Amino acid sequence: MLASAAAAAALLPRRLNPNPNPKPYLLKRLASSTTTSSSARTTPPNPQIPISGAAAATAAEVESNPTPLFLRPAEHPIPATSLAAFRRRAESLIPPTAPHLHRHLRWLLADAAGEDPALLRLPLGDLEALWIRHVRDRRPFQYVVGNEHWRDMVVAVREGVLIPRPETEAVVEMVGNVEGFEGGWWADLGTGSGAIAVAVARMMGPKGRVFATDVSEVAIEVARLNVQRYGMQDKVEIRHGSWFEPLEDLKGKLMGVISNPPYIPTEDLPGLQPEVGWHEPKLALDGGKDGLEHLLHLCEGLSSVLKPGGFFVFETNGNKQSEFLVDFISTKWDSSFCDVGAVLDFADIKRFVTGYRR
Repeated sequence: MLASAAAAAALLPRRLNPNPNPKPYLLKRLASSTTTSSSARTTPPNPQIPISGAAAATAAEVESNPTPLFLRPAEHPIPATSLAAFRRRAESLIPPTAPHLHRHLRWLLADAAGEDPALLRLPLGDLEALWIRHVRDRRPFQYVVGNEHWRDMVVAVREGVLIPRPETEAVVEMVGNVEGFEGGWWADLGTGSGAIAVAVARMMGPKGRVFATDVSEVAIEVARLNVQRYGMQDKVEIRHGSWFEPLEDLKGKLMGVISNPPYIPTEDLPGLQPEVGWHEPKLALDGGKDGLEHLLHLCEGLSSVLKPGGFFVFETNGNKQSEFLVDFISTKWDSSFCDVGAVLDFADIKRFVTGYRR
């Protein structure tokens, strides 16, 4: 996880101008699928937790609602005694190997409650069904409540959309340190929830624009929701399609290209922790045989869309992929790109590949 924007800036390529006064972030929820304890990662679903057919159907119906829990109106009365009894029942389902679930329960109740503690955003029975699914089936908490705290935003997410990771926040910092970025046109390829596109747009001036693409219709819906919630409709244009395909009219016009593509080797997918492998979309995870399928495709299309001096940043699976891509781009397209390099995350992993169009 990244410690601070200032420290990240010190690791960036030489053309980037570190921001000496980074904006403070909100405290993040640390129990995302990538930050649970080792014991939680290996704890299997608990079939001893009963979930009736009716409860399962209720949970599925609630989960199909595209409106995140925290955006629903608080209109369901709840006596304090009933809420206390639910908390006791919910706590009794938490296994000793998963203490982080106590934190999840607190957050769930916080998201479910309105300003009036006697009103909930969904019926108590629906809330209980969601909790049982979370504990029993290892469903990511972000999908339960419909959001993830990312940078200084609350990003709406749902089943079928990748949950934004804390390390990806560094991509936004890199863009923000490119000279003149605020007035340029940028592409966020494989936008998913739209988190990167919205975060970049919020830093831009009136002439700046982000074109966000995704092949997933679910991702397009969620990205549009996040764009609208943050009032970025005049700066972010969502386009449906695969990678560069929706950008034919922008060839040679982009100041930058950003992407956090699928990069996990196919053979590694079964070994992912259940919250990721069982629930997050394979479309956003599977990078092909060696994890490089989509990254290489992105490299192939870069020179046609970036204008001279344009910047690119890709997130990768780590050291091996980053080192390969740096060598590949520098060797195959030496006449097209310069300052190509890998950027460390705060686990000292070469997580990002960056460079400039000559």
